[in-house]
Amino acid sequence: MSEIIQLDLKENASAEQKPAETTLNITGMHCAGCVNSVERNLNQLPGVQKVAVNLATEKATVSFDPAAANRDGLIGAVQAAGFDVKQQLVRTVLKISGMTCQGCANNAEKFLSKTPGVIEASVTIANEQATVLYDAELATPADLRQAIQNAGYQVFEQNTESGESIWQEQEKRLHEFRTLMLWAWGITGPMMALMFATMFGWLEMPFMPLVMLLGATPVVFWIGRETHWSALNVIRHRGTNMDVLISLGSLAAWATGIAIFFLPIASYAAIAAMIICFHVTGRFLEFKARGRTSGAIRKLMQLGAKYATLLRGEEEIEVAIESIQQGDILLVKPGEKIPADGRVISGLSSVDESLATGESVAVEKRENDEVIGATINLDGVLRIEVTRVGADSFLAQIIKLVEECQGSKVPIQAFADKVISIFVPAVIVFALLTLTGWLIFTGTFTEIAAWAGQWIPWVNPQLGSVSLAIFAAVAVLVIACPCALGLATPTALMVASGMGAERGILIRNGEAIQAMQDIDTVVFDKTGTLTQGKPGIKNVLPVGDETDESLLQLAMSAEVNSEHPLAKAIVNEGTQRGLKNQKAVDFKNFPGRGVKVKIAEDEILVGNARLLAENKISTEALADQLGERTKHGESVVFIAKNQRLIGAITLADRIKENARNAIIELKKTGLQPIMLTGDNRNTAQAIAEELGIELVIAEVLPADKANKIKELQASGKNVAMVGDGINDAPALTQAQVGLAIGTGTDIAIEASDVTLVSGDVTGVVRTFNLSRATFKKIKQNLFWAFIYNILMLPVAMLGLLHPALAEAAMAMSSINVVTNSLRLRKAKI
Repeated sequence: MSEIIQLDLKENASAEQKPAETTLNITGMHCAGCVNSVERNLNQLPGVQKVAVNLATEKATVSFDPAAANRDGLIGAVQAAGFDVKQQLVRTVLKISGMTCQGCANNAEKFLSKTPGVIEASVTIANEQATVLYDAELATPADLRQAIQNAGYQVFEQNTESGESIWQEQEKRLHEFRTLMLWAWGITGPMMALMFATMFGWLEMPFMPLVMLLGATPVVFWIGRETHWSALNVIRHRGTNMDVLISLGSLAAWATGIAIFFLPIASYAAIAAMIICFHVTGRFLEFKARGRTSGAIRKLMQLGAKYATLLRGEEEIEVAIESIQQGDILLVKPGEKIPADGRVISGLSSVDESLATGESVAVEKRENDEVIGATINLDGVLRIEVTRVGADSFLAQIIKLVEECQGSKVPIQAFADKVISIFVPAVIVFALLTLTGWLIFTGTFTEIAAWAGQWIPWVNPQLGSVSLAIFAAVAVLVIACPCALGLATPTALMVASGMGAERGILIRNGEAIQAMQDIDTVVFDKTGTLTQGKPGIKNVLPVGDETDESLLQLAMSAEVNSEHPLAKAIVNEGTQRGLKNQKAVDFKNFPGRGVKVKIAEDEILVGNARLLAENKISTEALADQLGERTKHGESVVFIAKNQRLIGAITLADRIKENARNAIIELKKTGLQPIMLTGDNRNTAQAIAEELGIELVIAEVLPADKANKIKELQASGKNVAMVGDGINDAPALTQAQVGLAIGTGTDIAIEASDVTLVSGDVTGVVRTFNLSRATFKKIKQNLFWAFIYNILMLPVAMLGLLHPALAEAAMAMSSINVVTNSLRLRKAKI
């Protein structure tokens, strides 16, 4: 079914062009003001429909009309905002077959060079290979292979050497911040010691202003150079960010170190060095903490196999994973990772699928079962046929979904975004007002300083009004922090989406997390969601001297070759109980009724009441026991031996393990569960009673499920719909939050806000718990970010806050937001 939907989507796309989506890796963003500048420039482009810029991941996800905009234009808009876009450069070597001369090589090179995203291509006939450098954001290994095939040749092997990964780049930047921080403290530390020693009268040092100026200069202009360049760059492009405030504050303080030789003011050169020192330290700690928030997706990206054993006939060839194509046959030995999504064509083994489902129990795989790439084959040898590779693989879809969630925004963040858009200009205005106020109302502010100076050592009312004004204005510039506001939501989403992925919960966007806070009703589709979606044995009812085991053994022996779902359920039950098949001969199938076989010397009939009636065998002996069961929708299979009824087996769609516990847990949190099904009311009511669900909406056609959701919403309920993601797509879309539940690669990920990979209903409970914990962290982060700025700005304006401590407090506010988000990992979900 999922394949049919995917085909439909492709057909619709040809009729009506879908928006294109691309991700830009942006360098140079330091705060929420940078994010705002990038978003503003991108949104101004014609054809751009949706922009989400994430400071924590330093990525922009853009949806646009390909007829009106393109990636180059988007990159230009980012550059116009004063930032750059980093290419994901990858170098790969393709072994090509079918080339016979240099003309062939030139032809292949021409086709490769024309491929979008290819930066350079070189094909040589001597070794029959192509070396290609391309941007992984624009081209894929499959695109390169297709280009070679379009030229008339074939690729039989591919080896890729990735360029600098985003993680390597982050490690490199972290190392740079660490180096700058150590240099900053190496210079500023002794300066601080000298400054505090003279402040408390422990030391008198000649030429102190000159010493401080000489010490501060390399810190401000060498260690702080990136901050000043960032500020200059963003101002040049008519934007603002946090670096503007830090740069203005540190340069103003440093300038007093020069002015002291010409004017009667205090020197704050040491404070300039301290501002940059605390700023660099804060950036290092924040960047390190932010790296931990993306640990889960980093782990996912590193899970894939690097090599695969390709079968060509009976020959085993080890190839790079990039060479694998759909339709290839792979050999997977015990202990190896399954290289790609596929279907088992031979073999029997247990597979650890915990990376996809979060479930630690291994799953048995046999012929025709689907397997997921990057899962681990435990104890048997499997031959698999590759069904999905590259961007279409299940692991790639998980990573894409996690990245989408991390790049999305929560509606509650909208107010913070509005504040951020005017934040830096407003702070500059506050700083100017502070400077002016201290100069105009000198007496009033000096009285405040004299009162505070009794307890606060850095407040010195003996300084002149100009010195005190500069002191307060610099503190205002460096205390304000838009970063904490910008990091409040994305860091929490990064941790939450990673936690979810580890547990088989794939959240598409932040909006779903907020929407789940208002949900009061959870509607469950029955078949395949609350139940297993296939028949299982409910009761074995022997007659006379027969036992459960003897009756089941006869039935499974007769049905072993049947393809009917009820027959398969009987055989599976017998196998699980360790029963052996007895030899059955003279097999006769009666379509729609059952089978007749001979076991030993006995004639055995296994089928429905009609089959027994045709053979004039009475079923009255079980009439009382079967009455209620058939009323509740259980199917009955009768067993007769030598024209005599010896028992019956009832079957029904069985409730999933833990489904009842999940319903109980949902009720405890105040949510009302409702069952929605197309089954008759008696069958539905029986299952609902077993699960503990009071409200049942039965006998609903698939096409009417969305209308039933609308009716519930019209009655004032906020509805979450839980279904299989395939047949229930309209209802999932209609609900405030749609949760698709299924197993492995069969899930239609596109159909829902949340996808539960394992098929376990308790995943619904875990999803609500995760959403509540995440939203709580987001609100905490926003509260502390706002309250910090609201409380600290007035203190700084009154001249009561030392600029160095103000910068340290500003850095700590961002670090506090990130570490608070990391504490989400301790939440019990």
